[in-house]
Amino acid sequence: MLLKGIKVGLGITGSFCTFDTVLTEIKRLVDEGADVYPIMSYNASNLDTKFGLAEDWIEKIEEATGNRVIATLQDAEPIGPSAYLDIMVIAPCTGNTLAKIANGITDTPVCMAYKAHLRNGKPVVIAVSTNDGLSANAKNLGLLLDKKNVYFVPFSQDDPIKKPTSIIAHYDMIIPTILEALKGRQIQPILFRS
Repeated sequence: MLLKGIKVGLGITGSFCTFDTVLTEIKRLVDEGADVYPIMSYNASNLDTKFGLAEDWIEKIEEATGNRVIATLQDAEPIGPSAYLDIMVIAPCTGNTLAKIANGITDTPVCMAYKAHLRNGKPVVIAVSTNDGLSANAKNLGLLLDKKNVYFVPFSQDDPIKKPTSIIAHYDMIIPTILEALKGRQIQPILFRS
């Protein structure tokens, strides 16, 4: 088991089309021995979409992790003082969340958990999923690529012809990225060809 005894905070934001993939990766984390603590943004935990009902996603995530979803600022803030996480992963990380954490905005449970966890000097892994990663959010991507203790799951353009500014993480690379981040290293290559 590659992650036996590792406590992983898993921030989930509103890229609803990736939730099935993220759920698969949550199960892989647990299978590798990680103790996963799910944290959901307000949108992720409250919006019903064509990809499923919010309450159903919460139930699936809690069942997969064995832990209650953290879905309020009040419940996310103690992550800092208690310092119980070894690493935090934000998967999926939307452009909205990317912009907020790059600019110090902490108005969702995931953003609060990110800020609270980073204060302990421990790693954060970001699995980006945004339609504007190579346009409006490119500057925020750059800010975070240059930030200490922040690591990215390798990503690529998901549809360069129809959505030329859209990028998405290779979710199957979350565990290898975690293993490198725990050693203080960014997994390479970070950019993949589609």
